[in-house]
Amino acid sequence: MLKSKTRWIVRKSDNNLVKQLEKELKITPLVASLLVNRGLDTVDSARYFLFGKEEFHDPFLLKGMDIAVNRIRDAIEKQEPILIFGDYDADGVSSTSVLMMTLRDLGANVQFYIPNRFTEGYGPNERAFRHAAESGINLIITVDTGISAVHEASVAKELGMDLIITDHHEPGPVLPEALAIIHPKLPDSNYPFRELAGVGVAFKLAHALYGEVPEHLFEIAVIGTIADLVSLTDENRLIAKKGLEKLKVTQNVGLKAIFKLAGVDPTAINEETIGFTLAPRINAVGRLEDADMAVQLILTDDPEEAHQLAVEMDALNKTRQSIVNEITAEAIEIVEKNYPVDTNKVLVIGKEGWNAGVVGIVASRLVDKYYRPTIILCFDSEKGIAKGSARSIEGFDLFKNLSTCRDILPHFGGHPMAAGMTLNLDNVADLRERLNSLAEDQLTDKHLIPVTYLDEEVRLEDVHLSSLDEMNLLSPFGMDNPKPKVLINNVEIASMRKIGSEQNHLKVLVNEDGSNLDGIGFGLGALVDQISPASKISLIGELSINEWNNIRKPQIFIHDLAVESWQLFDYRGQKRINHIAQSVPSENRKLIVFNKEYLDKINASILPDTTFIQTKEEAEAFDGHHANIVLVDFPPSMEILSNLFKGKQPARIYAYFYKESSDFFSTVPTRDHFKWFYAYLLKKGPLDLNRYGDVIAKQRGWSQETIIFMSKVFSELDFVTINNGFITLNNQTQKRELTDSRTYQIKQKQYALEKDLLFSSFQELKNWFDQMIHESVETEEAIKEWI
Repeated sequence: MLKSKTRWIVRKSDNNLVKQLEKELKITPLVASLLVNRGLDTVDSARYFLFGKEEFHDPFLLKGMDIAVNRIRDAIEKQEPILIFGDYDADGVSSTSVLMMTLRDLGANVQFYIPNRFTEGYGPNERAFRHAAESGINLIITVDTGISAVHEASVAKELGMDLIITDHHEPGPVLPEALAIIHPKLPDSNYPFRELAGVGVAFKLAHALYGEVPEHLFEIAVIGTIADLVSLTDENRLIAKKGLEKLKVTQNVGLKAIFKLAGVDPTAINEETIGFTLAPRINAVGRLEDADMAVQLILTDDPEEAHQLAVEMDALNKTRQSIVNEITAEAIEIVEKNYPVDTNKVLVIGKEGWNAGVVGIVASRLVDKYYRPTIILCFDSEKGIAKGSARSIEGFDLFKNLSTCRDILPHFGGHPMAAGMTLNLDNVADLRERLNSLAEDQLTDKHLIPVTYLDEEVRLEDVHLSSLDEMNLLSPFGMDNPKPKVLINNVEIASMRKIGSEQNHLKVLVNEDGSNLDGIGFGLGALVDQISPASKISLIGELSINEWNNIRKPQIFIHDLAVESWQLFDYRGQKRINHIAQSVPSENRKLIVFNKEYLDKINASILPDTTFIQTKEEAEAFDGHHANIVLVDFPPSMEILSNLFKGKQPARIYAYFYKESSDFFSTVPTRDHFKWFYAYLLKKGPLDLNRYGDVIAKQRGWSQETIIFMSKVFSELDFVTINNGFITLNNQTQKRELTDSRTYQIKQKQYALEKDLLFSSFQELKNWFDQMIHESVETEEAIKEWI
């Protein structure tokens, strides 16, 4: 048995709908089921999603768009200075860049401003607005920010500046008093699609200003759309698809410099290129320094400047990674010492000196580790404030729950799954207490077990190149259109091994009814030692095509593994008992020792979980349910071993069966052996076994132990008398069977026991255990049914 790291939930497909799509659209069952599970369950919706010509909505359907466009055009005509006020993440940077490129192209007198995360914090601020007014700015346009800037909007009005807000974050109960608010989620909005990223809203403003879809901006708009994890449906899907195609042939010198430095093949650019290569480097700038550098990279036309900026951003990203690792380790230590997860359903962790720019990443790391909503705060004792970021889990709406704490959160904003905030240090404990109280009412124990939703359970025969090529029609993948995750259930292991320089990755070949599939599990190498090669495994992951030396093969990137049945690990022949500590996981490990001499050899400090069993009663009383049972040495009888497993359902059995000497390869005397030896004694008379026993044995090609054994059997049957090593035939004896001798019985049993346990094949040994365990399971199920 091997437990999965998460709960696996396979979405159920309507087979009738799947067959209909399969037939009408001429697609594979795999892709048909994926479409149905995404709600694209009609022929028309599925055809449109796969092959349809999508169009953008009219930007003027956004409330306030006409007011904003007229004001901006007026400013361009009069050459009024315009300030774009952005945000420091990848969405904010790309939003700023989109509007900068648009307004420059239209001839505007425009500049941008992105606040410093450390000195100004998130969003518009009064000081920046007053400085803008002093510089002669009459029009401020926010991008990816501003919906919570109620005070700052009043300051702008007081200073005589017009304010246009473009944003996509959740609106609060009170909206800023601005000239125009362009936001798809406004309470009275009739816009057909509500899930635009900040850059998506900026793109719609550019669309309205140009009077047509600005195709040249797709390659910028795609960055924030994918990086900000918005729903990749409707217009976002269209931006992502077109943007990725544009990125493959981009002439933007800044983006080309980043791709070259990162070793990105332009022809292979996809959504993961943004998620794992481009966005982290852009975000690193805003997390550690000023985000202006990232905007300059996108806007520059100078290849030399682009290269220099790309190198600087790459270095900052590496620094960011190091800082994240350090803070994560400290945060975990704080959780373990002060806020254990068994008493905290929400983690609110903070410390002086943490870098405010990376706490969102750290929060995500802790969610991955503990699966609890997590807030990571940076304490500033001089100012008496705490500033940080939050990440959540399914079932706990961060924005909604934080909204109930507005009285102690002067600044916060975000989404159901992520948020940022500032509060007084004195209120941190109160926030922790309130959120944990809310979580008690909203999160059950089931909510706190990580869930992996799977699109489909697939058979290996359905995983082939044509189905995987067709699956790519669903891309680009992201929120609400995730990369398909599938379950491959209960398949045989053809081969399995560790790979990588540190042997920390898993490579496996699985088989099902003649169909094979390669699998690779990064970071899962340690599981090789926890999977018996004879077990059937279930695995989940993402299907893909592996291309190497012009050979294309299906493969699966494994995310998690499980073995449902008990497992046998065959360590027979191991001579080092203390090797157990390294070979067998300590969790629920139970060692069984049958012989006291071996009990004394076991280091109790290393292996404290040892049980000494001598009798059938002790074996029967042993609790082996769901345990990893280690059979250290050889049992005295099959009955004791049977009683150890009757009525038990172990997770794993590790068979060592350590034995210093074997009876199996010694000569086991037959009746002819005994007959010859008796005749020899009859002929020779009394014999000194100590002197002549070895001579006789060598003469016959036996071991001396054979002579001693037969002598002892004759003695127990009263055929001979042994006195100080001299053996003498008794004159008057009754006819008796060899099996009447206890020594003979024990020898025969030991011989049979070794044959069954030590010298049987792996499959024979497993079958024996299977029979014991299967009988116990059947009995238990019958009792449950009867009750």
